[in-house]
Parts: sequence; C-alpha cells; structure tokens
Amino acid sequence: MELLSILRIAWRALSRNKLRSGLTMLGVIIGVGAVIAMVGVGQGASQAVQQQISAMGSNVVFVASGTVNRGGLRLGWGQTKTLIYDDMRAIVRECPAVKAAAPGGQTTAQLVFGNDNWFTNVQGTEPQYFDIRDWGLAEGVPFTQADVDSAANLAVIGKTVRQNLFGAADAVGQTIRVKDLPFRVVGVLRPKGQSAHMGQDQDDVIFVPITTLQKKLTGDTWLRFIVVSAVSRQASYAAQQEIAALLRDRHRIRPGQDDDFLVRNLADIAQLADQSSRVMTLLLASIASVSLIVGGIGIMNIMLVSVTERTREIGIRMAVGATEEDVQRQFLIEAIVLSLMGGAAGILFGVGSSLLITRLLGWAVLISPLAIAVAALFSAAVGVFFGYYPARKAARLDPIEALRFE
Repeated sequence: MELLSILRIAWRALSRNKLRSGLTMLGVIIGVGAVIAMVGVGQGASQAVQQQISAMGSNVVFVASGTVNRGGLRLGWGQTKTLIYDDMRAIVRECPAVKAAAPGGQTTAQLVFGNDNWFTNVQGTEPQYFDIRDWGLAEGVPFTQADVDSAANLAVIGKTVRQNLFGAADAVGQTIRVKDLPFRVVGVLRPKGQSAHMGQDQDDVIFVPITTLQKKLTGDTWLRFIVVSAVSRQASYAAQQEIAALLRDRHRIRPGQDDDFLVRNLADIAQLADQSSRVMTLLLASIASVSLIVGGIGIMNIMLVSVTERTREIGIRMAVGATEEDVQRQFLIEAIVLSLMGGAAGILFGVGSSLLITRLLGWAVLISPLAIAVAALFSAAVGVFFGYYPARKAARLDPIEALRFE
C-alpha cells in the first residue's frame, strides 16, 4: 500500500472517535510538554548560576588568609596574619600562569550621608582589582594608583550602598563619613547581583585604597585576601598550584603541615555548579518522561481496543489481498500518527508552560531546541514501541475467524 493511502486510512480511523483519540493523545501531550518545561527550568537555573559565577570575574583565583590553631582551638578562615603585600608581588613575579593580582583587606563600618546611614562591608584594594573582576563603573571613575600611594580618602561604592545613602540623588562627588572619617565618592560600580558561592549581595560594598584602609580604618599590616587573574581559564588550575607552592615556601610551611592560607579557583565552583545542574536537569527530565510512558500505555490500550472493534474490517482486507505486513503497517502508522500529533501539541504546551513559569514565578527558563527535538523523537518512539504489539496482533488474525466476527 502507498504511504499516502495508509495515512489517509489512519486519519479516517482516528477521526471516527475524536474524543477517544484526543484523550489518548493527552498523555503524550502532557509528557512532551513536561519534558520541555522541566529541561527548560533546569537549563535556565544552570545558566543563571553560571552567569553569577562569571560575574565574579574571568579566570579568577582567590587567595585568602587561613585558619590558626590556638591551644587546640581551630579558628575560622581569615584569622592568620601571614598573608602580606610582598606575597602578592611574589605571585605576580614568580607564577607564570598569573596575569595580574590585587591585594585586599576588609572591615565593616557605618556609613553616614546627611540624615541617612547604612552599615556595610568596606574593602581596601588597588585599581587593578576592578579589571580582574570585570567590574566596570556605572558612574564616575575608580581611584588611581597615585591615590593608593598617598592613602587618599576616596571611595567607590556599590549599587546597594548608593540606593540606601543617596536614593535618586547624584552620588559622585558627594562626601560620606566612614568611621567618622570623610571620604569623597568618585565612582559607582555597575550592579553584580548576588554571589553564587557565598549568596551575599556583591553590590553592598564600598571600596577604598588598600593603604587608606590599613592606615586609617583597621591598622592591619597584613592582607585578608588576594584576587588573582590567570592568563586563561585553563591556566587557572596551574596558577592555583603555583600559588599554593609559592606561599608554602614563603611561609616556611613544612611537608605535612596545614596551609595558613586558602586558595580557591572559581573554575572549580563553575564546574561543580554545572555538574549539579546537569544532574538536576536529568532528574527533572526523567520524572517528566514517566508521563510519556503513561501516554504510550494509553496508546497501546486504545490500539488494542481498535483492533478488536475492527476485526471484521481486518478480515475483509486480508480477503481482498492485503498481506500481514500491510495490516501491521497500517495499525503501526495509526499509533505513530496518534503519538506525533500528541507530540506536536505537547511542544506547544511545553513552550507555553515555560513562558508562563517565567512570567508568573520569575524563574530563568531556557527553551532548548535540542530538548524539543528529543521530546519529538521520543514521542515518535513511544508510538512505534507501544503500537507494535497491537499492530502485530492485528496482522496475525485469522482472516476466516475475522470475517465471522460480529
């Protein structure tokens, strides 16, 4: 039989019971739609996390002061005072995989401007910090190396600080008080959003020259952290090893002793987040695929009913010359048509559900063409798999018994 004739007969057979065919397709529609929507949610979450990590900077390695053991009591990270400015210089000078580095110190302080005040994190650093973090300014300019050398009272503030101190007013050029010291705001940073690995607001911060922080605010002579940029993302792993080896040597740490510093590679965090997102996406897709299997069982059930109802028709076809292959092909194509129609409607349902999730819940949903293609192919496979047994059963009917069937 010609394919066009088979499709025409299949369409007529399915059209005889529109409601039954529609209800049968419903399982496939829900299954395909659920797969597309769930994969979209998983991939959207993965993309959002990767964007948050990339917002922390490119090829970044964080070096922080470590823990210390005092009388058997192990204090938390950031308690040692062995990380110094010369360590940063040595990292840039002696580690081939390192492109640039910036020192860092921090404290907390109450900021005051007019009648408004805000408690936030104050960090001291140098101008290259903003280049390493890919953190441009929305307003104004950053402080310069000359400002660092002179320990100038200048500040670059984050978006959250700007909103809470200045509201809609201009921030650049204004003078704020930090621990009763006047600081002139020279720039406002572009928003970064929430930190992926710490969960804190990256925009709730004020940056001042590292020398100003150490001499006028904290009195520290050591660094709390060093931000390092590797020459490439792949080289960040080499940079991490080089930095660890160099600092162990400079701090005279013997083999077997714990490090008095912490080296963290953002590429590791990004890779871990990506793996977690893939597992979650696969889990969501697997759960949604159960609906497709249920829909396939519904197709098998309705095709078995159809074989029973059309037993006499099958007998007549065989009597006028139709072969077992013709009958089997006919019922198999009917099952595939039923499944593909459900798949097409399911794609529309899945895309619509994804857009609805984004609008109502505000979740990042990424509609993947690959997920749509896989869902469509899977729906066709469901039709073939679950339609084969009813088609085979129809093909093996005895023509004489089929003609006698009432």
